[in-house]
Amino acid sequence: MASREEVTVYEDEIRSHYGRLEKMTDLVAMWEVALSDGIHKIEFEHGTTSGKRVIYVDGKEIIRIDWMFKLVGKETFPVGASQTKATINIDAVSGFAYEYTLDINGKSLKKYMENRSKTTNTWVLHLDGEDCRVVLEKDTMDVWCNGRNMETAGEFVDDGTETHFSIGNHDCCIKAVSSGKRREGIIHTLIVDEREIPESTE
Repeated sequence: MASREEVTVYEDEIRSHYGRLEKMTDLVAMWEVALSDGIHKIEFEHGTTSGKRVIYVDGKEIIRIDWMFKLVGKETFPVGASQTKATINIDAVSGFAYEYTLDINGKSLKKYMENRSKTTNTWVLHLDGEDCRVVLEKDTMDVWCNGRNMETAGEFVDDGTETHFSIGNHDCCIKAVSSGKRREGIIHTLIVDEREIPESTE
C-alpha cells in the first residue's frame, strides 16, 4: 500500500498536469520564427466566447487579456533579442470561425522568411558536443551563434573579405567572394577549423 506522502506527490503531479492542459485549452495557433538569435516558438490562445487573448514566446507568457468584447483585431509584441516586431491578426472567416496570421516586421511570415533567406546565411554544425546555429546578416555583417551576437574582426583579402570569430576554442571565418555572376552576387562560406561547413536551409 502506498504511503500518504507518495499519494500526495501523485495528486500534485496530476493537478500540475491537468493545470497545464487547462491553461492551453484555447490554443488556436503556433508558429516557429527563425531570427538571427534563434528559432522562436510563438503560441496564441484565443477564447472565442470571452475574447481572451494570451501570447507565449518560447513558453513565456508575454501578453494576457482575459476578457475582450471585440473578438477580431490584432496583437503586436516583440520577439527575440533584437525585439523584432510581431503581429498576430485575428480575422473572422464565417460565423464563429476565425483565421490567425502572423506578421513579422510588417510582412506576412512567408514573405518575411523569403526575404530573410536573401539577407542572411545560416549554418548548423556540431561542435564540442553541442549544436551551433551560426547566422550571418549580410546587410550589417553581424554574426550570431546560438543567440549571441559574436565579436568579429573583418579583413580584406585578395579574392574578397574574411570575417573572423571564435566559437569556444574553434577558429571560424566567413569568406565572402564574388560569384562572378550578377544574379548570384556574393557567395558566403563558413569555415571552422579549416573545414568548410555546408549552408543550412530553414
